[in-house]
Amino acid sequence: MSPPIRKPMTLTQKILAHHARGLTRPWVEAGDILQIDVDWTIASELAWNGMDRTYDLLGRPAVHDKNRFFLAVDHTVDEVTLATDPRAQRLTQLSRDFAKEQAIRHFYDANVTILHTKFYRDLVQPGQVVLGADSHTSSHGGLGAVSIGLGGADITAAMVLGQSWIEVPEAIAVDYVGKLPFGIGGKDVILKTLGDLKRNTVAMERTVEYRGDVTRTWSTDLRFTIANMTAEFGGLNGIFEADPTVAAWLAGRKDENKNALYFRADDDAPYAHRYRVDLEKLGPLVARPPSPDAVMPVEEALGTVLQGCFIGACTTTEEELVLGALVLEQAFKDLPARPANSKLLVVPGDQNIQARMKQGDLWKHYEKAGFRIGLPGCSMCLGVASEKASPGETWISSQNRNFENRMGQGSFAWLASAATVAASSVEMKIADPRQWLSKIDQDRYEKLLFRDSKRPLPEIRVSEPTIDVVAAAAAADKSGGVQGKQVEGRVQRFGDSVDTDAIIPGAFCHLTQLEELGQKAFHYVRPEFYARAKEGRNIIVAGEGWGSGSSREQAVWALIGAGINAVIAKSYAFIHKRNLVNEALSYLVVKDDAFYALAKEDAPVTIDFKAGTVSVGGRSFTAETPSAIVQALAREGGLVPAIKRHGKQVFEALSA
Repeated sequence: MSPPIRKPMTLTQKILAHHARGLTRPWVEAGDILQIDVDWTIASELAWNGMDRTYDLLGRPAVHDKNRFFLAVDHTVDEVTLATDPRAQRLTQLSRDFAKEQAIRHFYDANVTILHTKFYRDLVQPGQVVLGADSHTSSHGGLGAVSIGLGGADITAAMVLGQSWIEVPEAIAVDYVGKLPFGIGGKDVILKTLGDLKRNTVAMERTVEYRGDVTRTWSTDLRFTIANMTAEFGGLNGIFEADPTVAAWLAGRKDENKNALYFRADDDAPYAHRYRVDLEKLGPLVARPPSPDAVMPVEEALGTVLQGCFIGACTTTEEELVLGALVLEQAFKDLPARPANSKLLVVPGDQNIQARMKQGDLWKHYEKAGFRIGLPGCSMCLGVASEKASPGETWISSQNRNFENRMGQGSFAWLASAATVAASSVEMKIADPRQWLSKIDQDRYEKLLFRDSKRPLPEIRVSEPTIDVVAAAAAADKSGGVQGKQVEGRVQRFGDSVDTDAIIPGAFCHLTQLEELGQKAFHYVRPEFYARAKEGRNIIVAGEGWGSGSSREQAVWALIGAGINAVIAKSYAFIHKRNLVNEALSYLVVKDDAFYALAKEDAPVTIDFKAGTVSVGGRSFTAETPSAIVQALAREGGLVPAIKRHGKQVFEALSA
């Protein structure tokens, strides 16, 4: 019997097909709505704060697999906040209590690790599906997993049910060419990609598959950093094909190394677009505030005066920390030691990295340069614990985001590699690290990373998805629109790429009451938002990429708490759009520029959800029709009511 005919698939499509339930044909394609089995769900204490609210609403059921939920206390904690901040103490205790209640195997208490760092180093395997309550869950595509950040309600549901749903995204391929010079790493590569292709554009709501022969020479750390910042690119997920380099990394683990699946995209995979990025002459890059895609060569920013330097956060790998130390070793070779400086901070991502750096006697180079060495955690990246930049200060950081107020209210952040940050700390001015990179012994660098270039790489066996095809069900009635109601209000107008840090700053993500969150909506950038919403300006009209950035569902709760009745935009960040659906806050996609010309600040608008139209200035415009499952969730009143009504069969019911 000949094998069934199937269409070509991308890498992401193959992994999703392997995890899908009830496929009616032996392939998946963009636009398909799938019910998928989930291998892992992951979260931090800041995300668990909101997830616990959803978990309560669901009646606190048993976790589907207590060995496959990963929870780390990392976002809001350091020594000071744990000792003095009731908010951090409450969030930490909430996570501890849940971990004890459900006997969670992979619970990591405060300042043990950063969520993504340990999960990448110890647990994730190629070919798995990972859903996380953090936008940088995309990191784990570096090891060949489909790893997607979603809102807390989605992750709570997947944690309880062991499954979720997804609309198969379109995919783009980023084809890298050119050998990287020594010391130019993952941060420079992804900044180059962002600078060339721009955030929230070609990657928006799409899978990004990073390809090219040169990628097979890259370390897993380098791939991790690129996949991590797919979130800034605007992609749903980023992914590399796992190869012998990944297999060698897995072989170094004590466990969680036996179930890898080495999928490959088909040669004629259906990419929406392919983009070539040439790295042959790549040098150190920086991104000026307030956007990760405001990228320039370091030479164009030389001499920019800095008040602070931070090396850390989930995007900064062991590889980067070692390189930063070696840059400082060379820079201070003939200079006296400096006293510890409160404006110089380095934070490792995990206790294991901390110990390996100590074993290599590398921390002394940071200490000689005046850096304080913090405990593992997100630290300054989020600006919500005790370590934050002060108003008016300019910092350079190896983190992944430099949005307004990200490192602290009124602060400014440049993004760069750890090597560039280290070089810039010497005179507290942006500097080119290559003058010191050229003096580093590359063999010693490899040994400090516990790598053996002479050891042969293991062989791998390429995988294909296992698909059990079932008979197609009868088509369901998809009529009825999103919701059979009309809404009237006035416009609060926004532009493109409004991020969730702006909608609800991280400093207020510990709140769970809708009214409290509503009062803090746009606290730093539009403090009059709440009052205007309560006065009837309760319809948001925005441009491209509404809700980009962090996965925080508090951004939707804040809009609900402020009294917003609907959001209208040209496009949405994938995670935020899912959060709008899950919390039953109505949204529409309107592409017509004529609508935006009329829907100015304070303009009266009428929305007819049943007809799928929006009227303004005497004209009516048609919105895009949501998918059937989005319509079904809207009719159910959101994800929690749907689960409470249908139980473990919720996704079958919604799909029907």
